[in-house]
Amino acid sequence: MKVVILAGGFGTRISEESYLKPKPMIEIGGQPILWHIMKYYSSFGYKEFIILGGYKQYVIKEYFADYFLHNSDVTFDLSTNEMQVHDKKGENWKVTILDTGLNTMTGGRVLRAKQYLENERFLLTYGDGVADVDLNALLAFHEQHGGVATMTTVSLAQQKGVLEKDDKGQILAFREKNDEDAAIINGGFMVLEPKVFDYLEGDATVLEQEPMRKLAAEGQLFGYAHDGFWQCMDTQREKEKLETLWDEDKAPWKRW
Repeated sequence: MKVVILAGGFGTRISEESYLKPKPMIEIGGQPILWHIMKYYSSFGYKEFIILGGYKQYVIKEYFADYFLHNSDVTFDLSTNEMQVHDKKGENWKVTILDTGLNTMTGGRVLRAKQYLENERFLLTYGDGVADVDLNALLAFHEQHGGVATMTTVSLAQQKGVLEKDDKGQILAFREKNDEDAAIINGGFMVLEPKVFDYLEGDATVLEQEPMRKLAAEGQLFGYAHDGFWQCMDTQREKEKLETLWDEDKAPWKRW
């Protein structure tokens, strides 16, 4: 199966770095988080990727065009204008990068990849989140229920104290958070059948809105519960958290 990665958003909540590059190209341990995601999928044997670019998508193209320069020793002979790459450190990947438009929504970006997917089942995730999801178990779950779409669900812990109030604004109770306050959210790491394209209408389609609502209403959307590590990189603080895990060799997503 091919792995489709959404990588076209503006990344406004981490603008400290995203004004220079798309969010999936922000580095963790000297490599873009996009690379970490691809390394994770490839550790399960998935080595063909379709990257859905948009905002500053040329940065992603340039990164892969110069992949050997980024990851190998190089000699430049300026007298002859020649370059020699030593001990080429590549990956056994096939990478297709699409310019899906600057303002295209997530569903529209996925729809732009239809011609490259050859009417086959595919994997889809976001280009700003890492996890230790068991992709073999995810696929087995998807095959078992037989629906159109599976998303990985994660529990997002409540970070603050919890209060209850009435319609007049009076606070009735205040207590510390507990496990029951966690919200179940879409963590990406999806498996989709080609029939999902029937639910995508154009560039303005937001995958997480009408298509997902319709799939759910028709009994075609299932959630694979993941209770391990999952972390998106929406903010500088979250980026620093991932960086610390990597630097301390405690990154749960590192399977290679």
